[in-house]
Amino acid sequence: MNEKNLKIDIPNIIAVSKTKPINEIIPLLEYGHIHYGENKVQEALEKWPLIKKKYQNIKLHFLGNLQTNKVKFVVSHFDYIHSLDNIKLAEKISIEQKKYKKDLKIFIQVNIGNEPQKNGLEINKLKKFYKTCIETFKLNIIGLMCLPPNKIDPKDYFLKMLILSKNLSLKELSMGMSNDYMSAITNGSTFVRIGSKIFGPRKTTEF
Repeated sequence: MNEKNLKIDIPNIIAVSKTKPINEIIPLLEYGHIHYGENKVQEALEKWPLIKKKYQNIKLHFLGNLQTNKVKFVVSHFDYIHSLDNIKLAEKISIEQKKYKKDLKIFIQVNIGNEPQKNGLEINKLKKFYKTCIETFKLNIIGLMCLPPNKIDPKDYFLKMLILSKNLSLKELSMGMSNDYMSAITNGSTFVRIGSKIFGPRKTTEF
């Protein structure tokens, strides 16, 4: 696929607010920004319930590794999940969504670099997993998500993700962070996850 022929649309910007106190997030809320990302369940539960009551149009994205025992909290408080990558988790999300009468928008996380230290579904299992998610568990799978290998030009990985999403007729791609978001946007990302470029550097490893 020729990168020069790709149509570039304006992506949704997820302001990754993990580790940031609400007083640092309020200016962005007042400005009218909608999408926010967290990757720790407990931190999100401490920060967002009251804020979501006041700013009712905001959308909260869960970005981190999701354990099955935390699914009920994510389903009840979040609007998107970006890290679905196994059957057990898909089943648990399905069960909890029925309890809360919610229909979260979900991304399947793909281990696009085939890195053993990272979460994400293997590429050769993606098609079957996607079919199971939508047919058996009735999940609202809207797209794919990836974390490309560090210290390598991510362009080829982003292009590979674009092809995978098109093969499944999925419209959304969660790709790109503060250090590579321009490459992600050029190569089809519709949701970029930006932390330090918005809120400044943080001490912990940024999502």
